[in-house]
Amino acid sequence: MNSASQKHIALISVHGDPAVEIGKEEAGGQNVYVRHVGEALAELGWQVDMFTRKASADQASIVEHTPNCRTIRITAGPEEFIPRDNLFKHAPEFVQQMLKFQQKSGVEYEIVHTNYWLSAWVGMELKKIQGCKQVHTYHSLGAVKYKSISTIPLIAKTRLSVEKEVLETAQRIVATSPQEQEHMRLLVSTKGNIDIIPCGTDIHRFGKIDQQQARQQLGINADTKVILYVGRFDFRKGIETLVRAVAQSQLRGTDLRLIIGGGSRPGQSDGKERDRIEGIVNELGMQDMTVFPGRLGDDDLPIYYAAADVCVVPSHYEPFGLVAIEAMASGTPVIASDVGGLQYTVVPEETGLLAPPKDNDAFATAIDRILSNPEWRNQLGRAARKRVEDKFSWDGVAAQLSKLYVKLLEEPVVVSTKDEAVATA
Repeated sequence: MNSASQKHIALISVHGDPAVEIGKEEAGGQNVYVRHVGEALAELGWQVDMFTRKASADQASIVEHTPNCRTIRITAGPEEFIPRDNLFKHAPEFVQQMLKFQQKSGVEYEIVHTNYWLSAWVGMELKKIQGCKQVHTYHSLGAVKYKSISTIPLIAKTRLSVEKEVLETAQRIVATSPQEQEHMRLLVSTKGNIDIIPCGTDIHRFGKIDQQQARQQLGINADTKVILYVGRFDFRKGIETLVRAVAQSQLRGTDLRLIIGGGSRPGQSDGKERDRIEGIVNELGMQDMTVFPGRLGDDDLPIYYAAADVCVVPSHYEPFGLVAIEAMASGTPVIASDVGGLQYTVVPEETGLLAPPKDNDAFATAIDRILSNPEWRNQLGRAARKRVEDKFSWDGVAAQLSKLYVKLLEEPVVVSTKDEAVATA
């Protein structure tokens, strides 16, 4: 095995395109994770190919990000946007096209790092065909998600079965928090190997602008109390909880502003959720204090985070919660739902506060506590920045993953069949 072949790695993210603009439909934390992990691994000397599905004929088939890191878009099914719950039928074609790409380019990936259950299935197929080693990050667990929604999609059974199989067969599962690891063990399977490596953020991008400067750029008064939400318009993100909490805040009637930042596309699911949230804002008479700036681009995000007094992450569930990390990197305290990875990210009373999901009263109390004590708010913000610097930089995350990949490459390959497991060095 030569050193060049050892250094090639495939990151697979079937529905989360690492090269797409963040904030578009189906573009969120997973896209950010794959892109930044890929670029940081390339800095460490890996040749990184990130495979995703081509969702439009206009998209470039290959996007070069840095000299050793590129996104490769594969045609699997029609070249158009397809919601993730409808993508599984195109997964076999994705596998075939990945194999064709490897044959054509003369590269074979000894390690594939798959992201989300759709990619997990692709990785398991590649492993059967090529004997590669699989590392998997879930990003979201069906067993948790289906508890929080009333209508279970038809794909649920398939997803749960794939999520169990990958946990039991992958060389390593990467959990992004101890809470996510616990959910895997309780709800998915007691078998399999799990390492905890958190998500990260670009600590150099956030925290470079102070609150006063940020507010000047956005035209917000120095005395205004600013509450920020950033993310997709999705029912499970709990935006309604935040709106109702702000409506019952004791500070309502003072100079209070709620900013709900995130993209939406008319007619798509996120556009419908935005309409619903706007309806609640109007019903509660909050039009004058609520702003919908739309999708916040890479240049806008650090300014909005810095301008806010507090960032609220009211999700019903988050395996990690990247927004919380970005806000904390900006020196802004976070109020988050007491669920999943948010329990790991946010240290209550130290970097922010946690509240039970869907609990309007608890969120209102938390918001009032931080906004009515500016000195404490600043103290929380400083501690939040320090926690991110210590725990959650992309370079640190990539270094941990790189170490894991090297360790796995040194282990013998195990090719499993139904009847036997044959070890080959």
